Amino acid sequence: MTLYLATGNLHKKKEMQEICRGHTILIPSDKGIDFNPIENGNGFFENALIKARALWEIVKEPVLADDSGICVDILGGAPGIYSARYAGSAFPKGRPDGTKIPQEEQNRLLLQAVDEAVCAAVQTAEKTAQPLAAHKAPLSADKARRCRYVCAMVLYLGKERFYCVQETFEGTLIENIEQSRGQGGFGYDPIVFLSEYGKTVAELSDEEKNKMSHRGKAARKILQLL
Repeated sequence: MTLYLATGNLHKKKEMQEICRGHTILIPSDKGIDFNPIENGNGFFENALIKARALWEIVKEPVLADDSGICVDILGGAPGIYSARYAGSAFPKGRPDGTKIPQEEQNRLLLQAVDEAVCAAVQTAEKTAQPLAAHKAPLSADKARRCRYVCAMVLYLGKERFYCVQETFEGTLIENIEQSRGQGGFGYDPIVFLSEYGKTVAELSDEEKNKMSHRGKAARKILQLL
């Protein structure tokens, strides 16, 4: 089956083609389609559905769309749906002019924001002489820096006919940018550590990542539906 993937991200196309073996994955640019829908949903599912529906209206063929990002507990789930535009604690939803910053700078700013949040939590606890809230205490490295990738994936088959799956990929943010490791993956992968494997996500092979990642788990459930 040919599945259109509602993205311009070549990394995502590569991942999905490896996961969806036996199917042909096409992205809009493969067919010369100018595709840039406005993603103004309030969550991962809403944005995935916006993209899926928009591309289906053009191609009238089965469409896959995902919306994904990284959520950090101590930041209240930020950057979340704004992960691709994140520009630090000053601009958690992206810069006002819409320009994006390099990924390495995004990684550095995210770690900086986590450090600031940890310091603020410790100072508050010291002033009140009370234990921190349950989600912040005790401030072990693992709990203070706990994060997860989230992926909502929509399979759009026809007018208002679709399926959605949402999955997560749990990890911990490294403590400083100098600890970044790995050349694989993309996005925030070099700063997300998997304690059970002793590796960052960027150090995983493509096969390892696809088996355990948020996108891999969601895609396999979609394939079961197909």
